[in-house]
Amino acid sequence: MARPRTARNRSPVSKQESYKFKFSDVDWTHKISDCPAYYPTLQEFDDPFIYLQKIAPEASQFGICKIISPVKASVSAADVLKKEIKGFEFGTYIQPLRLPKWNANDTGVFFSGERKHTYDTFESEAIKMLKRQSPRLGDLPPSYVEKKFWLEMTHGRKGTVEYGVNIEGSAFSSDPNDQLGKCKWHLKTLRGLPQSIFRFLEHIIPGITDPMLYIGMLFSMFAWHVEDHYLYSINYHHSGAPKTWYGVPGHHALQFEKVARNHVYSRDILSAAGEDGAFEVIAEKTTIFPPKILLDNGVSVYKAVQKPGEFVITFPRVYHAGFSNGFNCGEAVNFAIRDWFPFGEEAGKRYARLHKMVILPYQELLFKEVSEQEATDIPSSVKATVLHHIRSLNNTLFCLNNLKMPFDYLQNSQGSFVCDLCKRDCYLAFTECKSCQRYTCLFHEFKSRHCSCGYNRVVLLRKDIQEVEVVVKKFEEEEIMSRHLNIISCIGEGLARNS
Repeated sequence: MARPRTARNRSPVSKQESYKFKFSDVDWTHKISDCPAYYPTLQEFDDPFIYLQKIAPEASQFGICKIISPVKASVSAADVLKKEIKGFEFGTYIQPLRLPKWNANDTGVFFSGERKHTYDTFESEAIKMLKRQSPRLGDLPPSYVEKKFWLEMTHGRKGTVEYGVNIEGSAFSSDPNDQLGKCKWHLKTLRGLPQSIFRFLEHIIPGITDPMLYIGMLFSMFAWHVEDHYLYSINYHHSGAPKTWYGVPGHHALQFEKVARNHVYSRDILSAAGEDGAFEVIAEKTTIFPPKILLDNGVSVYKAVQKPGEFVITFPRVYHAGFSNGFNCGEAVNFAIRDWFPFGEEAGKRYARLHKMVILPYQELLFKEVSEQEATDIPSSVKATVLHHIRSLNNTLFCLNNLKMPFDYLQNSQGSFVCDLCKRDCYLAFTECKSCQRYTCLFHEFKSRHCSCGYNRVVLLRKDIQEVEVVVKKFEEEEIMSRHLNIISCIGEGLARNS
């Protein structure tokens, strides 16, 4: 039930409504700085992840960047979707061109369209939409289209647009003569590259490990969101009108959520306390609000205008949103490399607090990555994540041993399990009730060896836990040596100052 509207608990919607403006008042769009754009040579372009690691120290500070491909497609996306993929059709979402009030009576909702489109029928609808708005918009610069978009949204008219989202498939050509389709930046092949964490996955997850297509028209929008498990994302613009992006650096993610909680959402739609409440609503991927609200509250925002032949990268835990400047076709997928693990750890903690079902087997990926014989140059942040994880696990194992809970090895090499209490993924060690067969991860406090159903629980261990312990011992030795060297360096600097 909604609370009475008093001065103390009045909905913050009035704060958002104060941002409505007239046509002349859109200069705030010029206050958003552009994200960096990179132009790799053919040699640099050879390996996506090596190049990404090269630019990451700078680019990650912006949260979002563009990479302009030196390799061009010789087969158009239209030809791929109309000739190479037989019977290509897709559904759409209907998106209202207005900002909702974000209270119990008015939340952001995108509706499923009633018809299936082919590439050609959707392009026809997109042309009609452009003509209804203004035929000249297709020839005007993105900065003008950007202002027009926010005017449409803030005036709250009754118009709608369609957007083809989460369409399984790829518009990279399978033609052996298409150089872009043959290169490692083909989004369908990223998961199998040597530095990809997803190479350990035994199953496909559409949209995360395998790309999806996004076919838009003028003002088709993608709402503010952060990627599942705080993953990286990569988006390639195949064809058509530009796409305007906004990105908030990962180190401002909590501030973003605070602004959404305090200046966008009414408290009566938040089911959890603090930033977690905003996170849950944002996760529905229907939240659109002007970046001006972020700028006014000290949150950094950067802009990208993505054109055909350009990749956009979003870094871990980066909130982003945007819209299309006209009919276009893009393709996106998630990926993870080693420096993602600390972000994945934080995402896992939040998912557990909210009892949100995991999509990726985080623990399994982490321990498989560091246990590989060829694993070298592991970042210190990843080592710290492993050490924290194992120390917590070992402490719980000692407690369970004191409770006289029996231990046993898993009898087969099946993958991860899901905790019945918090929905965490369980890999190296967890408990199982032999009666009700509920699994419980070791991030909970155990006061008894008995399950809630009354039967005894057993601790199940994966046989490769001993291999992981060897890796952990190596990391601990390196940690001790690093501290020792730091102390020696500190003493040396102190003595030098006294001489």
